[in-house]
Amino acid sequence: MKFPVSMLTDFVTTKLSADELGDLLTMAGFELEGIEEVNGEAVLDIKVVSNRGDGLSVRGLAREVLAKDRASAPTAHYDAANQGFRAELSGIPLDTPGTRIRIDSKACDRFSCLIIEGFDPSIQAPEWMTSRLIKAGMRSISLLVDLTNYVMLELGQPLHAYDLDKLEGERIIVREAVAGEKITTLNGDEHELQPGQLMICDASRPVGVAGVMGGLDTEVSETTTRCLLEGAHFDGLSVRKTRKQLGLNTDASYRFERSVDPELVMTAMGRFAQLMREIAPNAQLVSIEEVVESVEPKRTVSLSFAKATAWLGMEITPENGADYLRRLGFGVEGHEPVQVTVPMWRPDIVREIDLVEELGRVHGYENIPAWLPAGSTPQGGVWEELHEEDRIIHRLAALGLTQCMSHSLRPASPLAAGDESQRVGPRNPGSPELAYLRDSVLPCLAEVAQRADSKDLGLFELGRVFATGSGGRREWKQLGILLSGLIQPLNRQKDTPPEADFFALKTIVADLADHLGVEFTYVQGADGRLHKGRQARLMVGGTAVGVMGQIHPELAEELRLPANTQLAEVDLELLLAQPSSRSLSRSVSRNPAVRRDLAILIDQSVPYATLESTLREAVGETLESIWLFDVFQGANIPEGKHSLGVALQLRKLGGNFTDEEANQVRDRAVAAIATLGATIR
Repeated sequence: MKFPVSMLTDFVTTKLSADELGDLLTMAGFELEGIEEVNGEAVLDIKVVSNRGDGLSVRGLAREVLAKDRASAPTAHYDAANQGFRAELSGIPLDTPGTRIRIDSKACDRFSCLIIEGFDPSIQAPEWMTSRLIKAGMRSISLLVDLTNYVMLELGQPLHAYDLDKLEGERIIVREAVAGEKITTLNGDEHELQPGQLMICDASRPVGVAGVMGGLDTEVSETTTRCLLEGAHFDGLSVRKTRKQLGLNTDASYRFERSVDPELVMTAMGRFAQLMREIAPNAQLVSIEEVVESVEPKRTVSLSFAKATAWLGMEITPENGADYLRRLGFGVEGHEPVQVTVPMWRPDIVREIDLVEELGRVHGYENIPAWLPAGSTPQGGVWEELHEEDRIIHRLAALGLTQCMSHSLRPASPLAAGDESQRVGPRNPGSPELAYLRDSVLPCLAEVAQRADSKDLGLFELGRVFATGSGGRREWKQLGILLSGLIQPLNRQKDTPPEADFFALKTIVADLADHLGVEFTYVQGADGRLHKGRQARLMVGGTAVGVMGQIHPELAEELRLPANTQLAEVDLELLLAQPSSRSLSRSVSRNPAVRRDLAILIDQSVPYATLESTLREAVGETLESIWLFDVFQGANIPEGKHSLGVALQLRKLGGNFTDEEANQVRDRAVAAIATLGATIR
């Protein structure tokens, strides 16, 4: 926002130079973008952040100067503004609310109008006013328009002047547009309106876009002698939506979108009346009317100056802190902790920490004392959770998988874990590609696989996922694994790499479980993202911690992934919460291992997990490892059964297995699986 320094000194008596004022405002959070000299006067260009609409006025910036610089003092003009220019309004007759104004939309909570008659349109704005407007980057148009712009620049409240003779019914209706209505705005463009857009209307048509721009048909001109001056407060979101839809940008909409003090409406009316009496004393201020639909109560926030001192790292005494806040327009009552009443022009202040920031701004962050931190050095170490995650990453990398890291914001994906109602995302996403926070890492891995030049992949990702449900929003760590194409041989006895399949994925998942000291039980799964007959739920005890299996054929086609793509999804927080049997150390046998293979004929209805559990229990501690190396169905195999090739690797501690001992172990295993209806081929 640009303004000449002389406008600031109307509100503040100060000895600070233009450069010093720029530095002071910068330290207060209003960055100085430049100082230029125009006709011998310094003009400041200040950057105002989006949540500080009160800074889009000279009066608002004067308030900051008074808060930061105790040597500066308010002028009588500043005091009159704080009093709402009530003296200027006291002599104007007050109409009954509803005489000329009707509000039919919640997007407008108050509307005022000042009726002016006997106005001489030949009177021009004085040179001092037009000079200031031009220095602020505005054009001088006519006295009525210049007055509205000047008051907006001074106080931050947009105003608009209508030619009263051009308003049908000489009244104002604030309502939303009706489909098919049109308006030609002051810039000469015709706009077709949409329902929901807030309009200022007369008895029959829209005459202005609320908070944005007036209509061409009712503009004041060189023949205007009767005027209706509008001052209103509109909802910032409504103004922004309409402004974007119509492709308009104005100083008024810029302010409403960043919040305008609703109590400023009548203050601006009073200042306009004061200037009108000074410049055009023969004009008659006939009446003023104000309609207030709702009044938002002022917020009260509790503040502890002791906490403020601790958080800021510099001492804020209760006396100084209360003075800082009062200089900014806050009300302060009570003792530690004090109760602070937030002025209506500061909607950004909602929490105690917001008030602490105000104290820091005024006291000055440059006053934080320099000191060297002291204290004992704690014992180093890594959080157990991070340590376990590091173990998982290193183990999967050792198995030949590649780690991926993806962005948490994702588009909708058929591989998402839940339906749309369970997804979490930003209210106004920047693009459809950033619409949701992921509820699974599998879509991320699928995207990497889609883009990869090779389809022979082993990928994993460990990251946070997000979802919402009956228990509220949840955020947790998840592990995802993807295999596709050809993989490195997990069974080194084979000469060629096998295709990725369920058992290759199961080998990796089981190895990881063993590494973490837990044991998975595999039960039939029902995840719609996976092949109906080639998936399993991962259970630890009675807790489901994940799913694994082959991607559903339809999803593989839709996502352009190999049909044999294998996926695993594990809730790491649930997994790591399970009791671990991992020991810090164990004895290693120096003796060689012995292997016994079993060709087991068993019903297809018996889960392999049941078979493996039975074998483990029968063999006992001498079983070092067990794995499935073959599945056969076909000739000489009865219907409903299949032949499973299972390897048992045996090793004793402190001695070698003899053939007789190994065969005895094999016989125990055969006897145990007979209880499942299995036989040896």
